[in-house]
Amino acid sequence: MIIVNLDVMLAKRKMRVSDLADKVGITLANISILKNGKAKAVRFETLDKICEVLDCQPGDILEYSRGED
Repeated sequence: MIIVNLDVMLAKRKMRVSDLADKVGITLANISILKNGKAKAVRFETLDKICEVLDCQPGDILEYSRGED
């Protein structure tokens, strides 16, 4: 399973979700879906822009876990 650590990066950068949505150019609803781990997919273009805005690497946002119960 993929864990999304977008909230961690937002806290480190002291940025609000709404500010990120504006700077990335996608809706607040879509950023929230991604942040809450509910997204089924993410475009590389969107990931690229998020990393640019947050000055981070994709691995700072996305983490793989085996998801063992």
